[in-house]
Amino acid sequence: MTETFLIAGLGNPGREYRENRHNIGFMLVDRLAIKINARFTRLQSKALVASTNYKLPKNEAGEYKIILAKPQSFMNLSGQSVQGLMHFYKLPLENLLIAHDDLDLPPGTIRIRPDGGSAGQKGMESIIQRLGTDEFARIRLGIGRPPGQMQAPDYVLQDFSNTDLTIISETLNQAVEAALTWVTDGLDAAMNKFNGVVP
Repeated sequence: MTETFLIAGLGNPGREYRENRHNIGFMLVDRLAIKINARFTRLQSKALVASTNYKLPKNEAGEYKIILAKPQSFMNLSGQSVQGLMHFYKLPLENLLIAHDDLDLPPGTIRIRPDGGSAGQKGMESIIQRLGTDEFARIRLGIGRPPGQMQAPDYVLQDFSNTDLTIISETLNQAVEAALTWVTDGLDAAMNKFNGVVP
C-alpha cells in the first residue's frame, strides 16, 4: 500500500507577500512541487493543495503519495488547514512535516527537528494548538535576525534582498532534498544528512 505524507509550507497568501521572509515555507513547497511534478490545482481545508505519487529512482523500490499544502488563511491561522488535512487523509503525526521561517537561524541554515515549541512563530503556534501536540517534524529555514532596532514583525514581512535570494535559492534546493529524504528514508536520516553546523 502506498504511504501518504503531508508537507505543509507556511506563509501568507497574496502576490504582495510572495517574496517575504515569512513566506519561505511557501517557497519550499513551490519548489518541491516542481521537483516532483505536482501542481497546486485545488483548494482543500482552506489550503492550496498539490499531490502526486513520488517514485524513487528506477533501481530502488517504493512509491509514496506526497501532499503539498499552502494554508490560505494567513499565517496565524495555519493550524486550521493542517488539522483539516490531517483528519481528511487520516494521517499519523509522524507523516507530517511543516516548513517555516526561523529568526534564530542565519540565512542559508536548515534545521530539521522531530518536535519542539513554536519559538514565537505564529503559524507553528496555531498548528500546535490545533493538533494538541508539538510532536511532529518541522524543517526550520533560517532568515536571520532583524538589523538594528527593526521589529521582528516588520522584518519578516519584508522581501528578501537580491543578495539573500541567491543564498535562499541554494538553501531551498537543499531543503527540497531534505524533505524528500524525510519521506523516503525517515526523520533520522534527514536530520543526519541535512542538519549542518550553523555558519
